[in-house]
Formats: sequence, structure tokens, C-alpha cells
Amino acid sequence: QVHLVESGGGSVQSGGSLRLSCAASGLSFICMGWFRQAPGKEREAVAGMDADFSTYYADFAKGRFTVSRDNVKNTLDLQMSSLKPEDTAMYYCAADLRYYNGSRYVCPHEYKYWGQGTQVTVSS
Repeated sequence: QVHLVESGGGSVQSGGSLRLSCAASGLSFICMGWFRQAPGKEREAVAGMDADFSTYYADFAKGRFTVSRDNVKNTLDLQMSSLKPEDTAMYYCAADLRYYNGSRYVCPHEYKYWGQGTQVTVSS
């Protein structure tokens, strides 16, 4: 059975830092990512690891957030710095198995496995 468990959320002041961690069990994933959803807004991708082990970041995360993977522990961490009030949201970890599309390995467009989320609140 697959489980994704997030940890590390909390409340910080603007300009502060937080480190989120996602621990996966049941399967070893390459495709893993962090997503967030603020009240009244759609879920959006934050950062993650792609099928070729490269990392990707949303524009708002570039320069402030860093994603890192521990292959032994099967975890994906998100280091967030220079946090802003607009970063306030529920942050979710998601994962899925990569697949071969005939020419290369890719991650599914929609991830199958999701964690319960961890709240991040940034006050001004």
C-alpha cells in the first residue's frame, strides 16, 4: 500500500523559511512533486522531480524554493525561503510511477498518489 506523508508545515513571518518533507512508502518513485492550494484558488504545481531526474519549479518558486530527493529514504524535501504571505496554502506531496512513451521516460500528467497535506501560513 502506498503512503505519502508530509511534514514540516507551520506558521512563519514574511521573509522566513520552512522545510517540508514528503516520505513515500510502498513504492519507490521518481516522479514526485509538491503542489499547493490556497483557499478559493486552484491547485498549482510548486516544484518537483521529473522522469529524467531533473527538477522543475514554478516561476514563483524559482530562486526561493529548492527541491531535493533522497533516493535511499524515498523522500522529497522542499526548502522554502523568503516566504511571502501569498505562499500561504495547503501544500501537498504527490507521486507516481514514470512510464516509457516509446521514446523516453515521462511522468504522468496527473499524479496518482497524494498525501494529506501540510499547512503553510506566512504572516506579514
